[in-house]
Amino acid sequence: MTGSRGGARQQPNAARTTRGAASARTPATARAGKPAVGAAARPAAGRAARPARTTPRAQARPTAVARSSGTVQRRVVPPRPPRAASPEKRQRWLTVIAALVVAVFIGRLVQVQVFMAPDLAAEARSLRTTTVVEPAHRGEITDRNGVVLATSVDRYTVSADPKAVQSFRAYGRTDADDHPVADGALGVAQLLAPVLGTNKAELAAKINGTSRYVLLARNVEPEKQREIRALNLQAYIRTELVSKRVYPAGSVAGTLVGFVDDEQKGQGGLEKAYDAVLAGTAGKVTYERSLDGVRIPGAEQDSTLAVPGGDVVLTIDHDVQWKAESAINDMVSKSGAAYGIVLVEDAKTGEMLAIADSGSADPNDRSTASVAKGSRAVQDVFEPGSTGKVVTMAAALESGAWTPGSQFTVPYMFTTPNGQTFRDSHDHPVEQLTLAGVLAQSSNSGTVQIAEKIPPQVQYDYMHKFGFGQTTGLGLPGESRGILHPADQWDGRTRYTVAFGQGVSVNAMQATGVFTTVANGGVSVPPTLVKGTRTPGGDLEPTSTAAGSRVISEETAATLLHMLEEVTGEDGTAQAAQIPGYRVAGKTGTAQIFLPSGGYTYMASFIGVAPADNPRYTVSVFLKSPHSSIFGGVVAAPVFRDVMSFVLQKEAVPPSEPAPEPLPLTW
Repeated sequence: MTGSRGGARQQPNAARTTRGAASARTPATARAGKPAVGAAARPAAGRAARPARTTPRAQARPTAVARSSGTVQRRVVPPRPPRAASPEKRQRWLTVIAALVVAVFIGRLVQVQVFMAPDLAAEARSLRTTTVVEPAHRGEITDRNGVVLATSVDRYTVSADPKAVQSFRAYGRTDADDHPVADGALGVAQLLAPVLGTNKAELAAKINGTSRYVLLARNVEPEKQREIRALNLQAYIRTELVSKRVYPAGSVAGTLVGFVDDEQKGQGGLEKAYDAVLAGTAGKVTYERSLDGVRIPGAEQDSTLAVPGGDVVLTIDHDVQWKAESAINDMVSKSGAAYGIVLVEDAKTGEMLAIADSGSADPNDRSTASVAKGSRAVQDVFEPGSTGKVVTMAAALESGAWTPGSQFTVPYMFTTPNGQTFRDSHDHPVEQLTLAGVLAQSSNSGTVQIAEKIPPQVQYDYMHKFGFGQTTGLGLPGESRGILHPADQWDGRTRYTVAFGQGVSVNAMQATGVFTTVANGGVSVPPTLVKGTRTPGGDLEPTSTAAGSRVISEETAATLLHMLEEVTGEDGTAQAAQIPGYRVAGKTGTAQIFLPSGGYTYMASFIGVAPADNPRYTVSVFLKSPHSSIFGGVVAAPVFRDVMSFVLQKEAVPPSEPAPEPLPLTW
């Protein structure tokens, strides 16, 4: 039995050995010597002939080997080595991968070179392209004779690129003192400081950094700019052309001309009023530059030329303006007045030869040129005072109810039917004055008697026709139209006060216009300040002016001029206005100015025309708050005489014919 079992065990082992790593267990019935059933009954030879399985389990499975001694030893069958890959297949894969990579590169190259080329080229060009604005040359402001009052000159702004300065290399250069030039910021400062007139150490500290811009100097003259360029520091130091506004006449007409800001924009006076004409149109230059900022010679560029501004030609005469300013400044100083104004107007054309403010600003000095500052001749308003009596006299003569010889009994104080009391400036006994005498003596009491007979609406209409309550059209910024209330708003006192220049306010130009209208034969003359504008091509385009209108008849104007001559006569209030050889017609004025703090001050004035027999010019003088005297005949008339004499002599106006018999002032 024992031997039979041993033989039964060896058969399955032999079968497993024959099947190798893919052997299957022998059924238990076979090991017991019983016939196999189904699959297990297959012949052993058939199983032995099946190829060995190469599953991972079979590769690692130990196999038993029988020995003659009857012992069993096991050995591990090594796994079959993996099948080697085909070289051809590997080559095919490498070829495919390489082809894909090359295709990607070619596609990208086509995309960049063909489709993206214009955009990339434009981007590259933009990185090396810069655009510089070329400022337009601002036009000049000149007087009527071509004397320049405002002009522009070329100047340069000097700046540095501190980051680029660090790369500066001297390469053996020497400075102005023949000292070796250092590298970097110190070396640039050694070369540049003597030209700019600055300290070398301070300049070196200023340009030593990593920023790309630092301002070094403004308003550098062209000669200095050429010296800077000669240093060959363009990669580190830049000079930019700018325009600087200068005023050769200084304070002469300075307040009138105005000034500009750093951007060359008008900020006052005529510079502001005519900025659109003067400014021109800026141009630009686009060019390619190297990495160090130097322009590439011959490279493509695009430029738009700047269009220069036009010139503004004034009616002002520089010499007359200078004389008017000098005269009013002297009187302001002597009288202690707050300020003064002098206007000189051509009585035939309305052209202004002078608009003078005391203490005129010098536009070259920004500390005197405030944005808020303008000409008081159009900005300040005040009651005209007795100069307003000329309008009342014109209305009286036009009505036909009065003549220069009409008689009035004039007390010091006069009370109207509605109970309003008025008085003259000086106490006096009752006087017997003619209409000419009322004007010559500047009597308030006499003027009120005339106003009593003139309907308020008629009085208003004449004041309006003479220009009260309206802008003059002069074109200066900040002009006030004054105050003239409608007649139906006048109370029981105002209807009389307006007759002698109170209860209504005007600016100096409006007050002057009344006398110019009378001097021009009763036809209003719109004042003009700008003769015309000159194009860059040199053509003068005259300024269009409004047509004048008749205010009073020529006969009334002539009569009124004759009456105004008596004001400067021996019995008038303005003897100080007399000019030897010339007949002078005019009127003094002393108006009250009420103060916000209470009380009041005075505006003393004189407005005159000469020659009275053939009027050529109107000169008006105003002084606010004079201390020496409040009367126009004392402080304003001498200034008139000084300025008018200068104008008559400068223009070579022939002397007057002998005066006719004086008008009777009393009866």
